[in-house]
Amino acid sequence: MFDYKSKLITIEQALDLVQDGDVITVGLGANEPPAFLGNLHRIADRVRNVTVTNCLPTAKGEYLSEENVRKAFKIDSWFSTPALRKLASTGRVTFIPNHLHFAGIKRNFHKKSNIMITLASMPEDNGRVRFATGNTYEDRIGSEAALRIVEISPNAPHCFGQNYWDWDEVDYIIESDAYPGTIPGVTPNEKDLAIGRTIADLVNDGDCIQVGIGGIPNAVCSFLFEKKELGIHTEMMTTGIMDLMKAGVVTNARKQVDVGKTTFAFALGSLEMYEFMHNNPDLLTGKGEFVNDPYVIAKNDNQVSINTTVEVDLTGQCCSESIGTLQISGTGGQSDTAVGAQNSKGGRSIIALYSTLDKKDHATGEIKTSSKIVSTLKPGAAVSLSRNDTDWIVTEYGAVNLRGTSVSERVHLLTGVAHPDFREGLLADAKSYGWI
Repeated sequence: MFDYKSKLITIEQALDLVQDGDVITVGLGANEPPAFLGNLHRIADRVRNVTVTNCLPTAKGEYLSEENVRKAFKIDSWFSTPALRKLASTGRVTFIPNHLHFAGIKRNFHKKSNIMITLASMPEDNGRVRFATGNTYEDRIGSEAALRIVEISPNAPHCFGQNYWDWDEVDYIIESDAYPGTIPGVTPNEKDLAIGRTIADLVNDGDCIQVGIGGIPNAVCSFLFEKKELGIHTEMMTTGIMDLMKAGVVTNARKQVDVGKTTFAFALGSLEMYEFMHNNPDLLTGKGEFVNDPYVIAKNDNQVSINTTVEVDLTGQCCSESIGTLQISGTGGQSDTAVGAQNSKGGRSIIALYSTLDKKDHATGEIKTSSKIVSTLKPGAAVSLSRNDTDWIVTEYGAVNLRGTSVSERVHLLTGVAHPDFREGLLADAKSYGWI
């Protein structure tokens, strides 16, 4: 038997462990420890230059107020969010470029954590503690952290897989009644549905799928109910995947890796999805460095990677995480999954985007429409997926396959799925560059 009380400390005692200059890494997304982060601001007057490293932050906390960030905390993040972008003027919030399967490994190479803390479910009978909703980098960071802390909650799902610390690997536990962080569902619009229909037509019975969140991925899932015996090997477990599992569309029977299991690195969605995950033997939480390793992804035949992007240029470069120099999200696993899928026997990578963007001009109040298929990316744009690694590109105007094509061929293919109002201008730019 393990001695539960021997490692139990209060929130106050956990906060007392934090010292000037410490690096605290918290679990990804729904694995963030809500009680700990919700009280972190209480030491803002005592500590200085404490770095909080996160990814897809969901937990609310006053530590993220401008005053507290300027005074006590720095934020290093693998994935920017609106809450973090609001703090850009402080100069104390910064992005960590990464491929998700290398996130923990490369972070440890550069900067080890004083504290790794994550939300976890109630301990098993042998003391094993399972991270609530994933293991993207939690175990890897914890392997070299000075202290490993888990925030235990009876409202955290108990999931199976590679998502645990044994009792002797845990330094401290704190208790809360917190629920994992959630994200609102997005109802697909007409463009989403048009794109989703086209993508679903590229998916065959028995394919193994990776899909993310948002209007387009939700639309894709809505059209996959007509398919049979799909498999799932995905960076992210979503409500759309849950619905396909409940409907019997996903069986995982034709997979070559983790046969019979829906494999994911992290989950982020609704409370209903977390309830579905609880003690579900059909789900397998894998380590991010395994699940998102392109070599592992490629082991499943007919792997289909479905991702979205912000803009794509006429040579096939995809910017999926910034608007010019403004970081709005992260690379995440886009490159991991796209490369892995294309190395899979029968696999393919699909990048989806609207053909246009409508944006209000704050000076005039007018709505201006611009093309998201562009002759060149905006200055400072991050290339999330190189043109060497693009495969299928899908807009509401159709799908084109860039695999093996030349730049001149890409120009004609991509202008063909651009909005008609911008095609002539794109071709003129390409001609002036000497591409056609």
